[in-house]
Amino acid sequence: MSDENGHPENNTDKQPHETPQGTRLDADMSEDELLAALGEQANEALGLDNEQEGEGFANPLEALAAENARQEEEIASLKDQILRGAAEMENLRRRTQKDVADARTFSISSFARDMLGVSDNLRRALDHVDEAHKEQPGIKTLIEGVEMTERELLNNLEKNGVKKLDPKGEKFDANFHQAMFEVENTEVPNKTVMEVVQVGFIIGERVLRPAMVGVSKGGPKAVPVNEEGQS
Repeated sequence: MSDENGHPENNTDKQPHETPQGTRLDADMSEDELLAALGEQANEALGLDNEQEGEGFANPLEALAAENARQEEEIASLKDQILRGAAEMENLRRRTQKDVADARTFSISSFARDMLGVSDNLRRALDHVDEAHKEQPGIKTLIEGVEMTERELLNNLEKNGVKKLDPKGEKFDANFHQAMFEVENTEVPNKTVMEVVQVGFIIGERVLRPAMVGVSKGGPKAVPVNEEGQS
């Protein structure tokens, strides 16, 4: 068709327009039809499958809102994974620090246990010296040397975390003491350490060797520590 001047009439404004996604938009479409077409275009652009996601979105804003909600869920999930990973790393760091500290503290356990035998022999040598001979010049000097050696050995053990247990007069504690016999005594609370047969040792918070003791029986019942604190 031609206009009044004989030129071909331009009908491009009325021709339908096709979007890059293939959705045809027509100038004669109503507002609802345009929104529906744009909604289909948004669904296709966002990769939504009507069969998998349910019904499509007629309004592109709804599609964008749904995609935004999905991404927020993914972000929340990733944050949770990151926090869990950070917590696990912190727990691993603490366990590693504790393992390193324990290794430093208890690495000499075997050596310290061997040294206890040396200490025991020094003490036995001192205990077996006859009282009548202790004041003789030669023996007295020997005793002093042995006592000095014993003290030096125990001091060096203590510097490395090994401490002596000499619980005479204390309440019996099965965690640190080993009862060898019982002694009848009605004047002290029951289960009081009356005699130490062999001193014990601890390293850190662990028992290296329990103290071998004799405990009392027949006396009044021992008062628990918490009750003593209240009384």
